[in-house]
Amino acid sequence: MKIRDILAEKKPTISFEIFPPNARMSLGKVMAAAARMAILEPDFMSVTYGAAGGTRADTVKIAGSLKELLGIPTIAHLTCVATEKEQVKRIALEMKEAGIENVLALRGDIQEGIEYPSPDYYTHANELVTELKKLGDFCIGGACYPEGHVEAVSKEKDLEYLKLKVDSGCDFLTTQMFFDNNAFRDFMEKLRSIGITVPVLAGIMPVTRATQITRIDNLSGASVPPELMRLVEHYGDNAESMMKAGIAFATEQILDLVASGVDGIHIYTMNKPGVAIRLIENLRGLI
Repeated sequence: MKIRDILAEKKPTISFEIFPPNARMSLGKVMAAAARMAILEPDFMSVTYGAAGGTRADTVKIAGSLKELLGIPTIAHLTCVATEKEQVKRIALEMKEAGIENVLALRGDIQEGIEYPSPDYYTHANELVTELKKLGDFCIGGACYPEGHVEAVSKEKDLEYLKLKVDSGCDFLTTQMFFDNNAFRDFMEKLRSIGITVPVLAGIMPVTRATQITRIDNLSGASVPPELMRLVEHYGDNAESMMKAGIAFATEQILDLVASGVDGIHIYTMNKPGVAIRLIENLRGLI
């Protein structure tokens, strides 16, 4: 099922994100974690493209298996700076053969050793969106950044590029993780004011370990509000306490967003079904 159709029928949606195998997690363990999360009946599950050192070849395989074996709609990520133009066509064909109808079109992180820009690769996500529209009847999602992309010259310029991406054919957007709901609400006002009307899913990542704070700052640039920092400073030395505190913060964040009329909640699970289970238990009966 196409995610644009799910979003047209239900609000808010709940979705989970998982990443492919890497040096720390085998394909079997990834699928086992995904199966445990599927029991929670999310509206769809998202499979990243080689995140955290994962294998890109597994993205289509995992997304196809979740759809076929577990009956969960899936969206497969595809990044253009790590995928040559000809390879994009092959992957799009593989997706169609696997019954994958949804693609998250991303520029992706520029890895060391990759020439950028290069004539062999698409330079920006809007170019990938345009190409995917030609290659099949995909529902296409895009990424957005409530506090601005870390490489953006300005927030205004970032919004210009986002509008271009949506106008190229994005059916919905998913935000990078954020922890300040007021920043998200301000961002939504700006989006709507420039004519971006597609649904926007709020990306939420429960902070369950103190070390995540440093990584969040390095990767996404998302600001950490004082109330979350206090939780990390107070509970960060105790793994179980930090887990409970982080999930409690994410729960309150989600409830506030739902009360504000958010289109959907996209949970960055980090392949931890226990986190997803505890969070959904907190939300049961409230959304």
